[in-house]
Amino acid sequence: MAIVVGIAGGSGSGKTSFAHKLLQRVGPERCVTLAQDSYYKDGSSLAPEARAAINYDHPDAFDTQLLVDDIQDLKAGRPVPQLTYDHASYARHVLPDPLAPRPVVLLEGILILAEEPLRRLMDIKLFIDTDPDVRILRRLRRDLKERGRSYDSVERQYLESVRPMHLEFVEPSKRYADLIIPEGAENAVALEAVVARVRAMLEA
Repeated sequence: MAIVVGIAGGSGSGKTSFAHKLLQRVGPERCVTLAQDSYYKDGSSLAPEARAAINYDHPDAFDTQLLVDDIQDLKAGRPVPQLTYDHASYARHVLPDPLAPRPVVLLEGILILAEEPLRRLMDIKLFIDTDPDVRILRRLRRDLKERGRSYDSVERQYLESVRPMHLEFVEPSKRYADLIIPEGAENAVALEAVVARVRAMLEA
């Protein structure tokens, strides 16, 4: 059975960077990565008004049952479809190459610790704890540069959904973490501790 490492934290906290460093240290050949963002419900058939109303920071935005099913398949040694979500078209797509099962599953996402069915599947639960001002600056830079968003739209989304959802769902979920990691991927001591724990579990 594969080891599942859950990496949670707010938007812009550094979850993906920590997951990447962990993958490099444990070995890319031994890890498969799943992003909760790839499991947003498909909204391509919704009316424009409904699309605009999607709250991407609320648990209901995700197809959690599908994510649970895929993790269970990977843990059991079965390949799963590789998904991606296109924010421009509100559509979830299946990529050509499936995800092959590997000894370690790295699961990262803002709300993975808020969902009890997901927590039950995790062997190690991490929460990346990064200051709010750092997170909003990272998110602003990402949305402006990578997603072509306007400053006004990023500000509005942050104030209307990102921040309130973080306070309601994301922040409280860190009480379920086995380890709370300040500064994310920059925290070398925490990274080494997690790497050592994963290696020990692999050798057990």
